[in-house]
Amino acid sequence: MKSRIWLSSPHIGTKELQYVNEAFSTNWIAPLGPHVNAFEKGLQQQTQTKHAAALSSGTSAIHLALILLEVNAGDTVYCQSFTFSASANPISYQGAVPVFIDSENETWNMDPKLLKIALEDAKQNDKLPKAIIPVHLYGMPAKMNEIITIANEYNIPLIEDAAEALGANINQKPCGSFSDFGVLSFNGNKIITTSGGGALLSNNEEIIEKARFLASQARDSAPHYQHSHIGYNYRMSNVLAGIGLGQLEVLNDRVISRRNNFERYKQYFLKQNNAGFEIKFQEELHGYYSNRWLTCILVDPTKNKGLTREEIRLTMDAENIETRPLWKPMHQQPVFAISKKYLNGVSDKLFENGLCLPSGSNLTEEEFERIFNCLDLIFSKYR
Repeated sequence: MKSRIWLSSPHIGTKELQYVNEAFSTNWIAPLGPHVNAFEKGLQQQTQTKHAAALSSGTSAIHLALILLEVNAGDTVYCQSFTFSASANPISYQGAVPVFIDSENETWNMDPKLLKIALEDAKQNDKLPKAIIPVHLYGMPAKMNEIITIANEYNIPLIEDAAEALGANINQKPCGSFSDFGVLSFNGNKIITTSGGGALLSNNEEIIEKARFLASQARDSAPHYQHSHIGYNYRMSNVLAGIGLGQLEVLNDRVISRRNNFERYKQYFLKQNNAGFEIKFQEELHGYYSNRWLTCILVDPTKNKGLTREEIRLTMDAENIETRPLWKPMHQQPVFAISKKYLNGVSDKLFENGLCLPSGSNLTEEEFERIFNCLDLIFSKYR
């Protein structure tokens, strides 16, 4: 049995263990501690934001942002439809109502034109949303300038889901720093990982202090356990923050590796396109810099001699190579079936034809050879 080639496996170096051993040797095993403080400062520097709270997940960061924006039962929140469910689930945690906004073709992220239409409808019905959640999907920045302009016109705060986009930027401004709140994830498959973890970013010190308070079970300042607010167990541990410190030191290297992966795939598929196929990619706009967390392709069978995304996925799976369809849009998910949505067909088509390829920063030459040999076999059937 051939070894598994993973879509995006953790890539751990040597400094991570050093920081973790420091946590053990100093007995800072409990939540919080010096590594958490240092990790938060490192995130602030990396994202050019003034404040950061290290948390247990990106999902918890979105949840806290909604709480801090006083999103309550019956309120509406606009969310990008083409995303992972963690972008939308916290809306339901608050008893609020998600409204899903489709994507545009260039970045695959929230369509500013549809957002404008949705907000104008809401204004006419006197039901503007409490927040808007755009997502930087697969590390590709969304059209933040347009989205911010529209949100400001209606005075709606933004929660910027940069869970997949640490290290990406628009004109040197990092993803996660454009909005009222920025959200990061350090799940095991992300560009850097803390095993499990996330962060909430903001330039507002008071907001981040409130986030830390709520994330630490909302303990009041008292010698006994006293609680005047509902709290959550959302803080990152000092041990996991030690992993994060080591990962932050190699973030730029990880981004370079992922971008190099994209270029290798692009050169491969350009050869196939020159042979009569039409494989498409998620391309950068002028001034955009994607971290290329995952390399994604579009395989329209009507333009590729009948070849489908599924044939590629299943053939590679048979060779023990993991690939994955693009995100199934939230408006197609059974749990959100009755939710309101503003659609243009883009995310439906992306889901139908899109495929994520193995993109880890630790892919080896031998693994790339296996991937390309498998793809050669697939394309040879259609020549």
